[in-house]
Amino acid sequence: MEDLYVWLVSFFFLIALLIVLVYQLMCLADLEFDYINPYDSASRINKVIMPEFVAMGVLCLFYLLTGHWGMSMLCGPYIYYNVRLYLRRQYLVDVTEIFNMLNWEKKQRLFKLAYLVVLLFLSIFWMIYHALEDDE
Repeated sequence: MEDLYVWLVSFFFLIALLIVLVYQLMCLADLEFDYINPYDSASRINKVIMPEFVAMGVLCLFYLLTGHWGMSMLCGPYIYYNVRLYLRRQYLVDVTEIFNMLNWEKKQRLFKLAYLVVLLFLSIFWMIYHALEDDE
């Protein structure tokens, strides 16, 4: 039964991460269609970047502590990319360069979104599997 709770917690972590990424994409789309100025868009995106990094790190650590090594290994490339961005100090959106980097920022976040959707489907699969296993 405890495995079901582990997958349920990871499900909510992944949903929160997806919400943060969709919010970032919405800010970039608003900037692209000129509904918002670059300063507001960059400040809104920069406010949620560190919580995104921390949440993904906590999720990976959670998988490690609960013994789900496969899912933890699948979180590895995402965390490696985030750590690499952080160490190079490229994780924040620059107000002066946001228009020049708009397509790259959108592609980066869409790739992260697709990666998290795959992790979410795996989490849902294992949650259903363990729920049916406990039912027997």
